[in-house]
Amino acid sequence: MTTKRWQLAHGRHLDLGKKAVVVGILNITPDSFSDGGQFDALGRALVQAHRMVEEGAAVIDVGGESTRPGALPVSASEEQARVLPVIEALAGPGNVLISIDTYRESTARLAVSAGAHIVNDVWGLQREPDIARVAAETGAGLVIMHTGRDREKLPDVIADQFLFLEKSLEVARQNGVADSQIVLDAGFGFAKETTEENLDLMARFSELHALGFPLMAGTSRKRFIGSVTGREAADRAVGTAATSVILRLKGADLFRVHDVAFNVDALALADAMLVRETERAGS
Repeated sequence: MTTKRWQLAHGRHLDLGKKAVVVGILNITPDSFSDGGQFDALGRALVQAHRMVEEGAAVIDVGGESTRPGALPVSASEEQARVLPVIEALAGPGNVLISIDTYRESTARLAVSAGAHIVNDVWGLQREPDIARVAAETGAGLVIMHTGRDREKLPDVIADQFLFLEKSLEVARQNGVADSQIVLDAGFGFAKETTEENLDLMARFSELHALGFPLMAGTSRKRFIGSVTGREAADRAVGTAATSVILRLKGADLFRVHDVAFNVDALALADAMLVRETERAGS
């Protein structure tokens, strides 16, 4: 397996490829779809962040606005009031990497200044394109996510990925973001309207390697997992881990999840099998 170095802010980096990287989700919100209100106080948020790091998360992804369908928007000032104290506290001791989950240029800039290493934009730079300048100017890692919201999608799930993400990559390059800063996220659940569409995206995930960037998978507790398993959102850890293994075998590098320990263990087995396959092929 080849390794790519992902360049991050504050002189940090992550080597991607040989080992799956788990990103722990930390929602500082009252209304996220499966954990709203659980971690919206600073103390509880920090306890959860440290728990996820102990369980094996390499990155903590901090978000201050719910992205579930129908969620009420919040102002930039409210989002910042939620996330910045958490980022500042996490950025002090230890070596934890911090991601800010936002589409706002102003929030991204303040978050990186507070200590975040990565900007994770669920609108793929197409809501506030100036967010790309934050990454370019700070050296932050940049996760560019595909979404089908608020636009007409192509009927073919992979063709639509290429249509959207190639436009996003053009925005990144026009603003001076280096390729070594970029990771792409297929955006499971974001206007993938049916279980079948999400399963098709998972089945064809390896086709996204043609874009030439490391890939993140964000299936955690998504509705399509519930449709297959019959489980409610809070009980989808095992189903999520199964999708993580499938997507690891199809070449995903990073896995953004709520239930870190389940996914760390499942991905360790996937990685061990991939290593063994490589050894057998070379013998």
